[in-house]
Amino acid sequence: MPKKKHGRGGQPQRRRPTARPTREPHGAQEQQLIQSLRAALRSGEPLDLLAIVSGFLEVTDPRSRDPFAPDESRTSLDQLVESFVGTPYAETTAALTAIGAVVTDEVLAARIGRELEGRRHPMPDWLTGLGQARLDPDVWFMTHVLGDGDDYLFGVTLPTGEALSALVYVDHNMGAVVKDAFVVPEPLEDLAIKMGTLIDDADQSLTRTDPAAARAVIEAAIDAGAHTYPPFTSDSWPMCRPLVEWMVRMLPAGGEAPEPKEWTEEETAAVAAEFFASPFGAGLDDEEHRSLLASVLWFCTGYATGDPWRWSPVTVEMLLADWFPRKVIAEAAYLAKLPDLVRAYIRYCHDRNDIRADLTEETLAAVDKREPDYLKQIRGDRQQAMAGLAEALVESERVKHLSDEEIHLEYIANEVGSVDALMRLDAEPLPDEAFDWTGIPEDVRPALQGILDECDACADAVLDVEHRTAMRRFLAEAARNDAGLFRRKGSPARGAAATAWVIATANRTVGSYRSSMTAKDLLAHFGISGSVSDRAQSLIRAAGIDLRLTYGSLRVGDPGLLVSRRRRDLIDERDRALAGD
Repeated sequence: MPKKKHGRGGQPQRRRPTARPTREPHGAQEQQLIQSLRAALRSGEPLDLLAIVSGFLEVTDPRSRDPFAPDESRTSLDQLVESFVGTPYAETTAALTAIGAVVTDEVLAARIGRELEGRRHPMPDWLTGLGQARLDPDVWFMTHVLGDGDDYLFGVTLPTGEALSALVYVDHNMGAVVKDAFVVPEPLEDLAIKMGTLIDDADQSLTRTDPAAARAVIEAAIDAGAHTYPPFTSDSWPMCRPLVEWMVRMLPAGGEAPEPKEWTEEETAAVAAEFFASPFGAGLDDEEHRSLLASVLWFCTGYATGDPWRWSPVTVEMLLADWFPRKVIAEAAYLAKLPDLVRAYIRYCHDRNDIRADLTEETLAAVDKREPDYLKQIRGDRQQAMAGLAEALVESERVKHLSDEEIHLEYIANEVGSVDALMRLDAEPLPDEAFDWTGIPEDVRPALQGILDECDACADAVLDVEHRTAMRRFLAEAARNDAGLFRRKGSPARGAAATAWVIATANRTVGSYRSSMTAKDLLAHFGISGSVSDRAQSLIRAAGIDLRLTYGSLRVGDPGLLVSRRRRDLIDERDRALAGD
């Protein structure tokens, strides 16, 4: 007598029927969608199908909309479900079954249930039993003594024995927001063992935690991240968000997420007094250093971790590279005293929290690393920043008196530099243009050529001649303005990927509801997974593009970097605005 085969958890493994469509789909996009679902069904791995469905739910989620593009047309979840209802294939039956089990909308789930009652496509046992998935009893918590963020590990087991485990990273430097997450097809115990073996730091720990408290923290952090713009993204986040939320809802309710502490002026003054009374701060006890520390504590308690005594290299970078130069307007001589004050305050905080000397030195090294750029910013750009602030105040008053049509025109004009440029805009194709080496130092040309070669290959493979010209122009401007950027060691492929991402995103070639290519697809051409946003931001800054234009939908402010299709869209939008439509 043959032995029964067993899957995960020792459960008998039933034979999975092969799902076949009732008829072939029509249209390239529909065919691609059906083929993806078909391949996922045939793989035998539940996560393959659940990941696709999670992606469907994410792109139809109102939280994923660009707040700066309120008129952007997107398919709603109701519309997606209706499209599946109207195409009775085995693949859409599978998608509807998964959606019905995962969504919280009871009315929609009932609508799906009624449709599925009339379908006879055989489905895998794990899928039809998805609603009976059970939570694994343990939740694991991984943290570090410096407190930049925490990882939560939890899992569910499907009725047929297959396991799904999730890891959710909650970042504390941005408040308490989910910055990344992923789901893997393995038991929670195996994932916890794997994560535990990767810990080679005595200051890091992996322990069990209260499931109800974990649910409260994760749900609050997901919600906070959903209201953060621009949103945090990774290879898997937020595309796995609906799947993660389905798993999180299985955790017990009743826990409470820690409320961020509201610090009073008296409390932060007491923190400052303790520092200046200590051996670390006594030599800095004067009016200017007290004023600077007040701003530092404003950052700590209102913008970073919320804990004035928690300092890491990441916290230092946030303070010196971004927050202080952007938030505090004052004379350069006064601001130049900040790095030494921060060093003394870090030593005080780490001594108070009994942090290892090695970690203190690592955090102080971050101050050394960021100090030159910080001093350059405050000495070279302060007057410009103060003038910009005054200009912004004047501009805010001016905008109050503009009509809706004028405001719309000015918003569109940000893509090409000015309203005058928008009015003169044409839709002629960009020429096949050679790279302009004028004004670019000889010593950076080899590195730049490596990036150019990668960009040209990308244009030939997945873009076109117009995009190639735009990439060449963008790189040339960046190299003329900041040749030092290309003297740093870096991968040519990564530099090219960042360049291609900027141009393709600005032209809505990727990242748009009308584009067939995703940013992930584009970066895959270069063999890169993950984000290139850091490198892209450096190039954008070097090219002289106002970084304020990069928030929301990326705009480059230069028609010479826009392909004809994008300029035609802007002309159409301009004409509609002028017509009052």
